[in-house]
Amino acid sequence: MRKVIGIGETVLDIIFKDNQPVGAVPGGSVFNAMISLGRCGVASTMLTDTGRDRIGDQVVSFLSDNGVCADYVQRFAHGQSPVSLAFLDEANNAQYMFYRDCKVDRQDINIPDLHADDIVLIGSYYALDPAVRQQVVALLDQARAAGAIIYYDINFRPSHRTDVMKVTPNLLDNLDYADIVRGSVDDFEVLYRKQDPETIYKAEISFYCKRFICTRGAQPAVVLADGGVVGEYPVDTTDTVSTIGAGDNFNAGFIYGLLRQGITRDHLDRGLTQQQWDGLIADALAFAAESCKSIYNYISVDFGNNKQLPNHI
Repeated sequence: MRKVIGIGETVLDIIFKDNQPVGAVPGGSVFNAMISLGRCGVASTMLTDTGRDRIGDQVVSFLSDNGVCADYVQRFAHGQSPVSLAFLDEANNAQYMFYRDCKVDRQDINIPDLHADDIVLIGSYYALDPAVRQQVVALLDQARAAGAIIYYDINFRPSHRTDVMKVTPNLLDNLDYADIVRGSVDDFEVLYRKQDPETIYKAEISFYCKRFICTRGAQPAVVLADGGVVGEYPVDTTDTVSTIGAGDNFNAGFIYGLLRQGITRDHLDRGLTQQQWDGLIADALAFAAESCKSIYNYISVDFGNNKQLPNHI
């Protein structure tokens, strides 16, 4: 059975509406995607670290309860688990404040065995952070050697605007490792002061990775691959409760689609058909839309139950 390995930061998201807290759930860009995949019955493992505190206990139990292997979660003895405050505006888009313990000493990670056509998910500032770069590269090197598929969600927030020059070498390395790159126009405005998907692809992405997905909020998502535009995919209008997990669940849906269609590295290397791309983006958009229906950062349990994949996939 193919499996998905995700590496990233885990935080406790405290969600505010009208300046009042309305919920507190474990979160993090890769974490959210892994929970959604676990709810679909996908063999999933999360690589992350968290404190030996009540938040850390909640993180580990939440992963396990949702079908995600937590055996590789590192628990640091000194320092507290990070917290994120997410303030929802009138359109239910979030603005964030992050609180991290700077005294935390990052540990080496153990990496599960990887095989050909397994999928590795990396993303957000964690994938660039010099403090954990050694751990991320160790996973990427093993993934490449095994013939796994690497999916990179850039997810670069404005709060890291002043770090762009410092992390650019790591960003370029990640693009080179990646088989599929996704980013939002917000990411590229911060990184490159560009928002046109085709310009971004030709100037910044295609030299390193040939398959690129650019999401644009409520505007159509654009896919470019092998030098040209594959298509634009409209986003259905839906009532949103929170958009916090929309991009993360787009990633989960896309990865789910790779598994559902049986798409392997060989398929990627030979070039996907229009029908395959259409199916992948349809799954991605469906997962993203589902995650916007509640204050939680993931697809619902019922949605996941309806998306269960056969055990042999």
